[in-house]
Amino acid sequence: MYASKHDDASTRPPVFSSGHDEPPLEKDPITAEFSARVESHKLSLRGRKLTMAIAIVTGTGFTLFGYDQGVMSALLSAKQFEKTFPEVVVNDAHKNHATLQSLLVAIYEIGCLIGALSNLWIGDRLGRRRTIVLGGLVMIIGAILQAASFSYAQMLIARVITGLGNGLNTSTVPSYHAECSPATRRGSLIMIEGSLITFGIMISFWANGSSAQWRVPIALQIIFALIMIVGIGFLPESPRWLLKSNRPAEAMAVISALDDKPITDPQVKRTFHAISEAVEMEDLEPRTFGAEKSSTMASRKPSLRELFTGGRTQNFRRVSLGIVIQCFQQITGINIITYYATLLFERLGISDTKSRIIAACNGTEYFLASLIAIGLIDKVGRRKLMLFGSTGQTLTMILLAVLGSISGSGAQVVSAVLLFVFNSFFAVGWLGMTWLYPAEIVGLRMRAPANALSTASNWMFNFLVVMVTGPSFENISWKTYIVFASLNAIIIPAVYFFFPETAGRSLEDMDVIFALAYEEGVSPVAVSLRKDVPVAGSPEADIILGLKSSSSEGITNSSH
Repeated sequence: MYASKHDDASTRPPVFSSGHDEPPLEKDPITAEFSARVESHKLSLRGRKLTMAIAIVTGTGFTLFGYDQGVMSALLSAKQFEKTFPEVVVNDAHKNHATLQSLLVAIYEIGCLIGALSNLWIGDRLGRRRTIVLGGLVMIIGAILQAASFSYAQMLIARVITGLGNGLNTSTVPSYHAECSPATRRGSLIMIEGSLITFGIMISFWANGSSAQWRVPIALQIIFALIMIVGIGFLPESPRWLLKSNRPAEAMAVISALDDKPITDPQVKRTFHAISEAVEMEDLEPRTFGAEKSSTMASRKPSLRELFTGGRTQNFRRVSLGIVIQCFQQITGINIITYYATLLFERLGISDTKSRIIAACNGTEYFLASLIAIGLIDKVGRRKLMLFGSTGQTLTMILLAVLGSISGSGAQVVSAVLLFVFNSFFAVGWLGMTWLYPAEIVGLRMRAPANALSTASNWMFNFLVVMVTGPSFENISWKTYIVFASLNAIIIPAVYFFFPETAGRSLEDMDVIFALAYEEGVSPVAVSLRKDVPVAGSPEADIILGLKSSSSEGITNSSH
């Protein structure tokens, strides 16, 4: 398609009509006119400074996410909180309160689910940055309502509203960060976000261990939201979204700034070209110069039906992987500890005060363990870390079940230690992985709706796990761990056989991997582990993606 119009593979622009204020490009984008347009969008932050600024701001969003998760765990057994909300007190006289207690915790996930699903419609329309700002504003409103609550019903509504904002953020922030990160460091950068979830959880535990009123710790999340909202104003939009939205000069300016190289640099041009082809490949109809804006926008608007398509794009397979991995994270049982840490330690016969201290220490250890994954993710790869985490989690849950069936102080002490061990395995293998992987595995056209669905999967199964945990421990006690041991065991073969490796690949490289797997009729997992897959933007990749015929370039498929 491109071969007949553009001779230089490294500088071909995307072929589209202008839906914005920028005139359409012609032939070589590195013209005086195009250079002038790029210069007008030049960023003051560049290279490492820009990369770190993006990591800090997006990380603040995930610190907010972790803090809001952990704060409720520490409050559930706080005397001042119980006095205001007696519905959360579970004792022999009020055993039915276990469901009300779980509902107060889990209702937050319903808000997150709705917020994530709303990204199906507003994610690509608003762009990554404005969606994050909207999510932050909604979370501030929810935090204010939570801190001002005086009744159980009011707190339920306030937690749903807070969840709406968090759902928007968690389905947008990983995509934004992945689209603004280099392939060689994308894993470690987004793993920082996972670590900051646990950092927020750790802060929430220690903050609630003080004598401060419960309203103050809840209100503290407003600070994180404000930092995120203000910080995002100084950052650029995702270059992938900019190209998708007919703003090539801005996209080129961002790519140049991220690499800290001029727009004439071959790597910058290759990245621009690869993203342009991803946009072109995933359009419903070819775009041509002079088309009406309305028809152009209609052709580029993704349809939810496309989520179920196969072919070279393999949309259904890729979206399913994103949804399933988010489900897997929740059925590991991590939120048994995240939301109910203090109560779990109390069930082991530890006093209220000591349980709070141990829960805070547990949150601290959780954060420290998560730092390990940052150094390993791009060296070891995604698959090995997931398999390591799942194996360790399965064994830990089995041991918790065995010790739970044994009475005695020794068994209680070891059980308490094993809760720390479980957190460690999860932090290394699964904590940040499920926010990184869906953003990597899905193509550009489907990324926003796919991440909305995958994040919705996270919150839906989060809700189910949190909702059933309280009643489960009340009714079957230690046997609850057997259930989660079985679920963790199922994850191991699923990851091994169905999850391709994404480490070291650009986001556009994954399009090539799935297209090549389709062309050869083999598993994408096997293709992802090969070293001979052409990089996105190369003539060989163009053929695999169906953008050129092999005859037009004199290249045969045997060269692959």
